[in-house]
Amino acid sequence: MIHKVWRSFFRFWETDRGLSFFLIMIVVAVFVLPPLGSLRVLGRLIVDIFFSLLLISGIAVMSKNRRSFFIIAGFAILTLIFRWTEFLSSSPILYVLDHFATITSITLFCVVLLNHVLKKGPITFRRIQGAIAVYLLLGLAWANTYKILEYFVPGAFTGAITDHGRFSSWIYFSFVTLATLGYGDISPVHPIARSLAVAEAITGQLYLTILIARLVSQELYYRASKEEDTTKNSPRDKTSDKS
Repeated sequence: MIHKVWRSFFRFWETDRGLSFFLIMIVVAVFVLPPLGSLRVLGRLIVDIFFSLLLISGIAVMSKNRRSFFIIAGFAILTLIFRWTEFLSSSPILYVLDHFATITSITLFCVVLLNHVLKKGPITFRRIQGAIAVYLLLGLAWANTYKILEYFVPGAFTGAITDHGRFSSWIYFSFVTLATLGYGDISPVHPIARSLAVAEAITGQLYLTILIARLVSQELYYRASKEEDTTKNSPRDKTSDKS
C-alpha cells in the first residue's frame, strides 16, 4: 500500500501537472512571499515552510532524472537542515551555510530543467514551463547571492532597502537587474556587488536570446525532419522506388 502511494506521488511530479504545480510554487515564492517578511517571526515561519515545500516539490520533479537526483536531493536536504536549525538557533554560521546550500540547490534545479528544455525533440508545453521556471529560479538564486554579499559586506548596496523583510528588496533588485530594467532606487556600490549585478544582467539577456534561438531552430528542425520522413514513407515514393 505504501509502495503504491509512493509510486503515485512520483508519477504525479513526473507529469506536466507536477511541473505546473512546481512553477506555480516558484511564482508564489517570487511575487507573494517576499512582502510577508515584514511580519517578522511569523512571516519568516511562513516563508520557511513554503520554501521547504518548494524544495521538496523540486526534488520530486527532478526524480525522473536518475543521474542527478541523488545529488540534488542531497543538497536540498542539507538546505532544509541548515534553514530550520538556523531558524531555531539563529547561528551566523548556519545562516551562511543555509544561503550557500540554497544557491547550490536552485542552481542544480536550473541545470536539470534547462537540460530538459534544450534537448532534442518537439517543443512541448512542458518545455515552455521548464524555461519559465529556470528564469524565475535564476532570479531567486541571484537574490540569495546579493543577500549573502550584504551580510559579509554591509553597505555593498545603497538605496531603498527595507529594514524589515529585507529579502523582498533583494528579490526586487534581482529581477529588475535580470530583466535589465534598472530603476536605480537600489544601486550596487561595492566592486563585487557591481560585478554581480553586471553578471546577472548579462545572464538574463543571454538566457532569453539563446533560449528563443534554440527553441525556434529546434522546432523548425523537428518539423523539417517530420516532413522528410512523411515524404519518404508516402505511397508515391514507394511506387517510384519499385519502378
